[in-house]
Amino acid sequence: MARYNRSFSQIKKESGDFAVYGGLRYDTGSHPKTYIDYECEFAARYLAGLNPAKILDIGSYRHFIIGLLSHFSVTTVDIREREPISTKETVFIGDAKKLDLPNNEFDVVLSLCTLEHMGLGRYGDEFDLDADKKAFKEMIRVLKPNGHLIFTTQITRAKPSIVFNAHRIYSYEMLRVFCGNLTCVEEKFYSSKIKNLCSIEQITEKPETWDVYLGCWRKTD
Repeated sequence: MARYNRSFSQIKKESGDFAVYGGLRYDTGSHPKTYIDYECEFAARYLAGLNPAKILDIGSYRHFIIGLLSHFSVTTVDIREREPISTKETVFIGDAKKLDLPNNEFDVVLSLCTLEHMGLGRYGDEFDLDADKKAFKEMIRVLKPNGHLIFTTQITRAKPSIVFNAHRIYSYEMLRVFCGNLTCVEEKFYSSKIKNLCSIEQITEKPETWDVYLGCWRKTD
């Protein structure tokens, strides 16, 4: 604090045309990472390796899509009205559980932390407790044979739950059922307690709390 006060006094004297206000910040040490960083890194690694010609995104983080559009053309699905970010983005406004898109169309289907929100009305979509199951089937339908589904969602080792109307929290067994006949390429888990990737045995067991599942799956038929 003494160092800050000395520097502050010096800056006020030598600031020239700048007005000077106090606003102490001290962000040293390792760069902070959240579960969103791990999700985006997981997806980016696979997208870079696969180099897909056609990508369908279902509700992923907008800042991730902005970066993605600098390298790829992306078709995005959103329940809320919005304009394309660039000429490389094609936007479909509609419900992910009934996509107006052809079968076997995309090399990659991407969905980061979206599945758990579907059908609960949080984003203006119609109430449907099976919306997540329906949307997942649609993601598989529009995926090409040997195409990859990359998705993340909330997971627990406690009893699965719905925090209405915000989100669902799934069990690992539920997610395995969703993936059906897909072939698992890689699964990872993120623990909010240790703030890092973890084993499935380290996933939270506390009711109403959640960690993050990260999965890449391949369509084999």
